[in-house]
Amino acid sequence: MGRATAGSARRSRRGSAAASSPAGGSRRGRGKKAGGPPAGPGAQAQPPGPGAFDLGAQSGRWAAFQERHRLSCEEAARLLLDAYEYRGLVKHTGGCHCGAVRFEVWASADLHVFNCNCSICTKKQNRHFIVPASRFKLLKGADNLTTYTFNTHCAQHTFCKTCGVQSFYTPRSNPDGYGIAPHCLDDGTVQTIVTEDINGKEWEKAVKEHKTIRDMSKP
Repeated sequence: MGRATAGSARRSRRGSAAASSPAGGSRRGRGKKAGGPPAGPGAQAQPPGPGAFDLGAQSGRWAAFQERHRLSCEEAARLLLDAYEYRGLVKHTGGCHCGAVRFEVWASADLHVFNCNCSICTKKQNRHFIVPASRFKLLKGADNLTTYTFNTHCAQHTFCKTCGVQSFYTPRSNPDGYGIAPHCLDDGTVQTIVTEDINGKEWEKAVKEHKTIRDMSKP
């Protein structure tokens, strides 16, 4: 193993658990098409540009929904995207012991948790489930996180500077996602936990032979 090093505080590298929403549109414009002013006489209709969308017969419903719930066009689109992209998932919240670090994550209510026996996971009992980065959002505490790395320095072991709890981290097996500690989630959203042992002492072999672990951080 290489020399262990303690890194500086690291801000969350990727966006929130909520998917990006289409831009444009307004709370006015009932029945209008998004994407620019009305075309003049004889002008050829242009297709909506990036971020614009044609609601057609649903324009009235869209405007009424925004007005009723006092939502901007982006907020309404965000709700629609969340409902579609996160079907079958629930929003878990959690954090460290002192409360300085808080996050939310979209995942199944039935968690598939890895129990690794590598040197660091054994010492800190690092059981975790893996999610894509797009389903994770750090709510607060970016300035209160510090990072520990060792050996290949691929895994980013983030933990709270105040209480020392690691509630999430970036696993070496899935550097494009997050490993979430199920024991750091708030009560009420987890139904079942299935634990799978993984032989981290032979990490390269174990990950190569595992059929699904690499895909768990894919959107």
